[in-house]
Amino acid sequence: MIKASDLTKKYGDLFAIRAIELELDEGDLFGFIGPNGAGKTTTMRIIATLLNPSWGEAYVCGNSIYTSAKEIRRLVGYMPDFFGVYDDMKVIEYLEFFAAAYRITGKERRRRCNEMLEIVDLDFKRDAFANTLSRGQTQRLGLARTLLHDPQVLLLDEPLSGLDPRARIEMRNLLRKLGQMGKTIIVSSHILPELADICNKVGIIDRGVMSVNASVADVMKQVREQIVLNIKVSDPQKDATLLLEQHTTVDQVTAENGQLVVTLKKGVVDYSDLPTLLIEAGHRIHLFNEEEVNLEVAFMTLTKGTGAKI
Repeated sequence: MIKASDLTKKYGDLFAIRAIELELDEGDLFGFIGPNGAGKTTTMRIIATLLNPSWGEAYVCGNSIYTSAKEIRRLVGYMPDFFGVYDDMKVIEYLEFFAAAYRITGKERRRRCNEMLEIVDLDFKRDAFANTLSRGQTQRLGLARTLLHDPQVLLLDEPLSGLDPRARIEMRNLLRKLGQMGKTIIVSSHILPELADICNKVGIIDRGVMSVNASVADVMKQVREQIVLNIKVSDPQKDATLLLEQHTTVDQVTAENGQLVVTLKKGVVDYSDLPTLLIEAGHRIHLFNEEEVNLEVAFMTLTKGTGAKI
């Protein structure tokens, strides 16, 4: 659906993006992570044919950004991070205006606009003026506008920005549903842990260079060389510590906030015998889980924190 090769944009001596490689299939949800100015928006604007690269190539559904811009724009829905609304238009009028621009006419136009309002949960604001909406409501209106022409590819720049917790959950569910419908989605955000919930692939970009481009599971593996377990047992905790420290799979054990933090040796992925070991020694287990690494930790680790301000 989307393929980019050696995609580069240069302004004078400054590289906005450098040698971006990207390949996404139908139904992929790609999380684009990076600090401000890293090159996320530049990459998305090039794919949307709104900006020409200095060199390199990109294809959308087999169409080249150089020779098939019109075809690509029919297939792509692009939602920028900030966009204006027309002060004198009501919400429903705003959508109908853009539906007309997409040449959606007659009863189909009204049906499509009503459907989009229901999807983004803005039906109750249909007769409100667009400039009276909150930031979160404006974001949802922007997404509704982006979906009007039923695009195969969605390029969403900071779609979760400004949304309240309930709206974020609804937006994530909507993005998952769109992915299940076969739409290919690129979504950028600074709300890093939330991307792990909705994306199956992730790219980490910093200073124009994409340092990571892999599945979410593979990114986590790069960050976590050793598995960490959180264990809480009945007293005596000291006995449990000694018991675990002597096990061949355990690297170290520390006590934190009334529980044991157990770091396994590098390469160890099977720790299924540890609960049995504790139970047979007479300990009651109140907590036993593997510590998760979220995308925020992965981002800071893999970019070494250079210029990264979240």
